[in-house]
Order: sequence, then C-alpha cells, then structure tokens
Amino acid sequence: MVSDRYANLFSLGGKVVLTAGGSGAIGSELAAAVAAYGAKVAIASRSETVSSEVSARLVAAGGEAIGISIDVTDAASVQEGVSAVEERLGPVDVLINAAGTHIEQPAEQVTLEAWDTVLDVNLRGAFILSQAVARSMIACNRGGSLIHVTSVRSGLGIRRGYAAYCASKGGLAVLIKQLATEWATYGIRVNGIAPTFTRTPLVKEYLSDPEFYGALVNRIPLGRVCETADLAGIAIFLASDASAFITGQNILVDGGVTATQ
Repeated sequence: MVSDRYANLFSLGGKVVLTAGGSGAIGSELAAAVAAYGAKVAIASRSETVSSEVSARLVAAGGEAIGISIDVTDAASVQEGVSAVEERLGPVDVLINAAGTHIEQPAEQVTLEAWDTVLDVNLRGAFILSQAVARSMIACNRGGSLIHVTSVRSGLGIRRGYAAYCASKGGLAVLIKQLATEWATYGIRVNGIAPTFTRTPLVKEYLSDPEFYGALVNRIPLGRVCETADLAGIAIFLASDASAFITGQNILVDGGVTATQ
C-alpha cells in the first residue's frame, strides 16, 4: 500500500495560487495544471474581462478560480491584486509569474523605449510581484513558493535581436537566486522554469519560418520545440511539497539543447 506521505506529495489542495500573465498561453496552461491538483487559482492579467474568461473555464472544469486585473509594472496595482486575492480566496501560497514580453531589434538599433518596455515587464514586474507576495507571506508568518518563467536565454545569447530579452531574463535568473537566499529564513522558496522556444503566439512568426524552425529543432536533442504542456509538470512540482528543499534554481525545460552548448 502506498504511504499517504508519498501519495499526497504533489497535492495542492487548499493552496492559493496567483498566476500573473495567467491569460497567456503559458500562464493559462500552468493555471489549469495547478487547478487540476486542487489549487484555488487567481488568474491575473491587464484585462479583468480576459482573466475572468480564463477563470470561468477552470470553474467549468470543476476548479475554484477568479479573474483579476493586474499591471505587473505598477506596484500599487499589484498590491491591490494581492489584497483582492486574499479577500476572495485567502492568503497566497504560490506565485506563478508567466508575464513577459519581447521586442526584437538588432542590438545596434535597440531603442530605449523598447529596452524599457521589455525590462519593465520581464524584470521589474517580476520583482514587484515577488515583493508584494513575499510581504504578504511574511506578514502571515507562512512560507510559500514563488515561480518565475524565465528562458534558456537567461544564460545563452542568440544570433537575433534579443539584447533586451536576454538581459531581462538573465537578470531574472540572478534575482531568483538572490530572493531565494534572502527569503529562505521565512520559508519562502524562489525558483525559475526556463524553457526553450515554446509554441505560443509570441513566437508564432518564428516557428512558421521553415528555415528557422528546421535549424532550431536540429539543435534540440529531443527533436521538437517545447509545448506549453511540457511546463505543467514542473510547475506542479515547484508549487507542491515535493520540492520543499529546492530553492534558488532556474530549471531548464529545453529538450536537451543547453546540454550541447
């Protein structure tokens, strides 16, 4: 007979998960995954209408979910969002940050406007979210798990105009280590999920280019790009007690591509 200790290792029953960027392809996939394991989920995006549409699908599938509006680059907006989740679902146990953006420009042509936009969402926003949720966890004297979607480009360059994107994700990878180090004393774990090119609307144009796609897949030992479903298991793992002794890590979900570089 399987011990309950292990049978319930991945259970998220009763946990409250705030998913920023929860209406996007990756965010909505991860939200559905943790909801399937019993979590109460708050879907957060710029549009409460869109967030509510995603949360309604989770409710229709038997889960408990709400939709809220958050601008991750605005500290007041994020704090209001965290407070709204606490009022409606309870204290946040897990943050999944899937909010992100990308503007491709050759490095010599990158505008400061584009640079600021990418860094504001991908790095500044990640810190604002982390700080707001951690403050709540500390005030409630309860630990938790902060999970950020990063990228293999947090540690690798690419022969395209990714200067702002790589800088933002590289900064986030180090920020994860720093926050994990500082907040471990409060029982707060901080980790990253670093996929390779993932099939989402953000990279649809790239993956539709046969030459680019062929070269990309040829470099990935498992012979395909990442699908959003490939990220679900690691999100459940990092949100659950199964990863209770893991913090400060940026876990690669890349089909082996970084093993060759």
